[in-house]
Amino acid sequence: MADISCAGMSAAFKMEGVMREEKSGKEKSADRIYIVQRIATLLAAALIFFPAASPSRICNMINKNLSLFTSGTSYGSLTGEMERAFSRGWLNEGVMILLFAASLITLLGIAAASAGGCMSLGNLKFKRLGNLFSLVGAGVQVLGLVLIYVSYILIQGAENTDRVGPRFPGGFIVYLVLTAVILLTSAAIQLMLPKPAQDSKYEMESKYKLFLIFLPFAALCFVFSYLPLWGWRYAFFDYSAGGTLSMDNFVGFKWFTSLFQSAATRADVVRVLRNTLAMSGLGIATSWCAMAFAIFLNEIKNIRFRRFVQTFTTIPNFISWVLVYAIAFALFSTDGFVNTLASQMGILAEGAVGSNYLMSESHIWLKMLAWGIWKGIGWSAIIYIAGISGIDQQLYEAATVDGAGRFARMWHVTLPGLIPTYCVMLLMSIANILSNGMDQYYVFRNKVNIDTIEVLDLYVYNLGIQNGNIPLSTVIGMVKSVVSVVLLFAANRVSKSVRGESIV
Repeated sequence: MADISCAGMSAAFKMEGVMREEKSGKEKSADRIYIVQRIATLLAAALIFFPAASPSRICNMINKNLSLFTSGTSYGSLTGEMERAFSRGWLNEGVMILLFAASLITLLGIAAASAGGCMSLGNLKFKRLGNLFSLVGAGVQVLGLVLIYVSYILIQGAENTDRVGPRFPGGFIVYLVLTAVILLTSAAIQLMLPKPAQDSKYEMESKYKLFLIFLPFAALCFVFSYLPLWGWRYAFFDYSAGGTLSMDNFVGFKWFTSLFQSAATRADVVRVLRNTLAMSGLGIATSWCAMAFAIFLNEIKNIRFRRFVQTFTTIPNFISWVLVYAIAFALFSTDGFVNTLASQMGILAEGAVGSNYLMSESHIWLKMLAWGIWKGIGWSAIIYIAGISGIDQQLYEAATVDGAGRFARMWHVTLPGLIPTYCVMLLMSIANILSNGMDQYYVFRNKVNIDTIEVLDLYVYNLGIQNGNIPLSTVIGMVKSVVSVVLLFAANRVSKSVRGESIV
């Protein structure tokens, strides 16, 4: 009997082992399917920003540069070119309302599926919840795509079809395939994953948590920094606003060569480069001011007064340059505060007209530097204040014991502790030496000072937006980006050779 009992227990253990191996095999298969699901979800989420892949462009009257994201979040952009069609009865506005709602529903489904993909990085309980999100999201995407197709059918039946121009978008097939993949893989994974224990909690490894925290910033960087690089293709076409890109207007490197062959363009580029390098150079030369301000601010012992000074100097950063110019106009115009005060104090003769300091081109670089320091010194000092808080307090105590006074502690403890931070900021400033913005110079420019205040970014804006020469302005923007990258790596190499530290 004992032998029989032992044999039964042995068989039971073997069956349990087989079941565990089977579960482990299913989970491994589910992990492989997860790879397909995540790739499909990632593609669906990325393609919402690409106009060429939009399933919502169901007629020629919809702007071809409209992505699915814009179609589902901005009704005005979706129907921006259809006012005439609505007013003349060519197209029922209800169809476009349905299309807008369908695009929004599709976006919500993609968002739910993306959330499910993020949850799949967690433990078993998290995976099952995330898979549920993926299933629901795929179902919502199917609903949105069905409504988009219904909108397309309704547009085909619209009056004056020739003017509306119904078209079946190729992006619809792409999204239909991706949605089907997400739906099928989610259903398969749901069947393969075992049920978690009732007392288990939602858990995720720290590395995946950090990755998910980083993911939104990576997405924003992709959308606003890398996706616009697609616009560089305009540099290779003879393009004008409202035109099209095709091989008929492809000109290759024509605009690159014209940048150097045209004497007028060369003169303009040299002039704006002189202004850009001068103003950026002055900014780099005075970049230590923010660090010095932070050091002295840290030495204020009265906490309330220190907070007041920090707040008072940080607020100008949040004021737009338009308002800054309004302040400058109120102070330095012909009838401004400065001239009025000078007249009342007898400095100006009675009846004399004061000087309009904003119209003068003299010392314009120093004026722009002064306004920039006033506006940004408090904001720039924040990173140095954070750096000071990270300095070991024992160093200050040791310096005090050695007889060091306040200025000696600032020079021998605080300043060396901030040098690494300053070097990183200096490298970034050198890399951005050609990108000093345009809004400040745009509001302060006038016919008198335009030759000395126009920087590269403002020149690109004037050339592309005001003069309509989009290809040449794109070429200049491309060259500026390439030079900035080269300067960054060059400055990084110098830092590595001199200090033994680098940021790249």
